[in-house]
Amino acid sequence: MVRLIPRDEKFYDLFIEDGANLLEAARQLDSMIGSYDRLEERVAEIQALEKRGDEIDAEISARLERAFITPFDREDIHELMTHLDDVVDGIQASAETFVIYRIEQPDDDARRMVGILAAQAAQLMEALNKLERGKGLTTHLATVHELEHEADGLSRAAIGRLFSDKRDPLEVIKLRDLYRELEETIDAAEDAAEVIERIMAKS
Repeated sequence: MVRLIPRDEKFYDLFIEDGANLLEAARQLDSMIGSYDRLEERVAEIQALEKRGDEIDAEISARLERAFITPFDREDIHELMTHLDDVVDGIQASAETFVIYRIEQPDDDARRMVGILAAQAAQLMEALNKLERGKGLTTHLATVHELEHEADGLSRAAIGRLFSDKRDPLEVIKLRDLYRELEETIDAAEDAAEVIERIMAKS
């Protein structure tokens, strides 16, 4: 039978699921560098969350193709999905960097950056939970931006210290790459917040 009424596709539930998956990945990374044990096992857990994120994104894309009417612009749906995915990909890449580079212990700067990322993830989750109602998001999104600014200053200072201290050159390269990976992931979280802000401005 031909469907005469457009299919009512729900996207908010999937974005909430995507946000919850992102938050869990960020918390797993925070836990990993907090205890810094069972690294291979912990990285595998984060990799599994990244795969789950890909599955959620595939479902969002499928719904987008089926939907006649969407709750907000198709371009914004795609961009939000993409930036949330970028955060989870960055979390996975950061976790893998600790293992691939054989970093003996995360330093205080790396710990602080991971903590900032986890805090951003929590704020994004709160915003996604409130997206359908369209109210009460502003504070959460502002906090994501504030955290990014904090991380930006922290990263610059941390890289500066690497080159001012008399460290082993190989260690400098390892930590510099790690800081950059974390900073890019934090930037991706801010990008996701900006998409949500754009969605709210259009509503």
